[in-house]
Order: sequence, then C-alpha cells, then structure tokens
Amino acid sequence: MNDYENAKACYRRFGVDVERALARLAEKAISIHCWQGDDVAGFDQKDGKAGDGIQTTGNYPGKARNFEELKADFLKAAGLIPGKKRINLHASYAVFPEGEWVDRDRLEYKYFVPWVDFAKENSLGIDFNPTCFSHPMVKDGLTLSHPDEAVRRFWIDHCKASRRIAQRIGEELGDQVLNNVWVPDGFKDIPADRMGPRLRLKAALDEVFAEPCPNVIDCIESKVFGIGLESMTVGSNEFYTAYAATHPGVYNLLDAGHYHPTEFISDKIPAMLCFFDKVPLHVTRPVRWDSDHVVLFDDETREIMKEVVRNDALDRVLIGLDFFDASINRVAAWVVGTRSAQKALLFALLQPDEKLRQLQDGANFTEKMVLMEEAKTLPFGDVWAEYCRRQGVPADGDWYAAVTQYEKEVLSRRG
Repeated sequence: MNDYENAKACYRRFGVDVERALARLAEKAISIHCWQGDDVAGFDQKDGKAGDGIQTTGNYPGKARNFEELKADFLKAAGLIPGKKRINLHASYAVFPEGEWVDRDRLEYKYFVPWVDFAKENSLGIDFNPTCFSHPMVKDGLTLSHPDEAVRRFWIDHCKASRRIAQRIGEELGDQVLNNVWVPDGFKDIPADRMGPRLRLKAALDEVFAEPCPNVIDCIESKVFGIGLESMTVGSNEFYTAYAATHPGVYNLLDAGHYHPTEFISDKIPAMLCFFDKVPLHVTRPVRWDSDHVVLFDDETREIMKEVVRNDALDRVLIGLDFFDASINRVAAWVVGTRSAQKALLFALLQPDEKLRQLQDGANFTEKMVLMEEAKTLPFGDVWAEYCRRQGVPADGDWYAAVTQYEKEVLSRRG
C-alpha cells in the first residue's frame, strides 16, 4: 500500500472514514482576508496606512500598492491553497475610477464591481466589512458611539452604505454575504460614563440594521480592548452577545484574538451554537494580546475546528481569517495561515468523535483520554498530502519555492 492507503487503514481502525473527511473538507469555504496583502492600508486614504485602533508592524518589501497588485498577489496565494475560497473585503478597498473619489459615507456598489468581476472570474465568494478605522472621522477614539451626532451620522451612513453594497454583491453572485461591523470605540483611561456610549452604539446599530437586506448576514465583532483604548471598549462581548440575542438576524462574530488571554473561542463556539443558527468566526493567532499573527497549526486552532466538526456545524459556522504581518513575505503569510486553518479542519474531521462522545457520556474518562492522545499520532500528514494532490496544489515542502520565485520576479520590483 502507498502512504495514503496505509493512513486510511490506520484511521479505519479508529472508526474514521477518511474519504468522507476529504469530501467534507473540499466543500467548506474559507474566507480569506484581502488586507494581509497591503498591511490594512486600503485604497481610499492618501496616507495609505492603518491607524485609529489598528496597526501593522514590519516593513518587508513588496506589499501591494493598488488593486491590480493586490489581485495578483491574492491569486498567487490562492493557487497554492487547496479547497473552496472566499475573499473578505473591507470598504476601504473601493476601486475608484481615475479622478473620482467619494468618502466612506457615500460609497456605492459601483466602486466594488471590479471585485465582483474578479470573484466571478476565479470562482470566489465575497464577504464584506465597513471600515470604521484609519479615517479622520474617528474622533477621540470613537465612531458609532461618539457624543457628537455629526460623527455618529457619518459612521451610521457608512455602515448603511456597506450593507447596501454587500446586498448588491450577494445579488450579483447569487449568494449571501457576511457583513461584519467592528468599531474601535473605547477609552484609554477609566471612563466616567460607560453606559452612555453603549446606549449611543445600540441606537446607531438599530438604525444601521433597520433596512432589510436578505442577501446579507449581519454580524458585530466584540473586543476586550484596543490600541490606546485599554480601559474600556464600548463593543464588549457582553454588549454584542446581548444585542445579537435580542435582534434576530444579527450575529456576534467570535475573533480568536479579542478576548482575555485565558479565554478561548473554541469553548465559546458550542455555547453560541446552543442559541444561534449561525456563528461567524475570525481565526487568527494572538500572542499575549490581539496581535493578529499568522494562523498556525497549533493547539487552539485545532480545538476551534474540532468544536465546529464535532457539533455538526460545518454549515452553521462561517470561517474567516484575520491576520496581518508586515514583517514577512505577505503571499507566504496568506498561504501558511490558510493552509494551517484547513489542516486544522481536516484534523478535526479525522477525529473519532462518536466514540469519544460515547466514552464521555459513559463516564469512561480514562479511555477517552487514551483515545484522544492516540488519535494525535495517526498519520495525518499522509492524508493532508493526498488532499493537496487531489486539489492540484503543491504539498508541504514544495509550495514555498513558487513564492520565492514570485518575490524575485514581481514583489522585489515594487517601490
């Protein structure tokens, strides 16, 4: 037998159908964020850099500077990544015709038609996000919760415009588009009023979500703290969970880096699945805080995917990625991070979940522990290599040469 056939036989002894796992993996789309390619700079601001609650570190050469370069880099990465893919866009990536520009509160679908064409040409889905950072209208660290009605109005109108754009994208692609609202709002030092900003945020969100958009999956993304906003975040987990629970059709997106370091979203996923028909995720890798390091095939990423699979929630959990590292080759970062997420999902699909559940329910905790540990050393790598072969992408150890060649021929020539 070859390595793959031997691996199948090993897993069969544990009651795992490897072919079924590969088929399920091939059908699950991962939403890959566009902003890894240009350090969250976007196309709509003159300074072209992240700020106002978000930042990148590093100055590795060759980042994408415009739509054409970002498309090319994304396609290079996508060609080295197996499986179905979506592209996750921020509103700041609007593509303006020469000599034309509008501010974010006046964005329209027409500025994203090039992205829709790109998606159609490459069999990609699209997800969307209003961009409530890196803009002069982020005042005093606040957007939708600002006490100045003019500031709130700008960001309300921006979020409403983003939902309309997401709706049109969904109509054009015959799909539903996840539209995720994250705002950096908070306070650097101890606030005198915590409830007032949250009531303003609640009222703003009510207006944002008032218009029916059947092709949009609305979600809100909580955070424990932000840069320069260490003492209090308006959009806390409790606030957004309560908001989603009382506003049907709005979901609380779980970001792996947006909680206390002792919290893990792998534990939150099954809790949310008890009450919501959908759970959106941002899979990232925090290092001490929300640092958005490139996703690795690490313990927590595997646990996240296990909770998706063992709860039969592949169709209910919407998996997106969110990391940005300007200190390494950005194309390689996309490939490593997305392949790691897919590896973790495959690893989860290859677990003997039914047997483990029976052992737990029977209070046979010793055998459960033994089986969990033994499953870790099954020949997973041979199954992953077979999946890559079937998907027509290089196996581990083979794809990086294509990235270094691309860096030599393309990235190194950029200013």
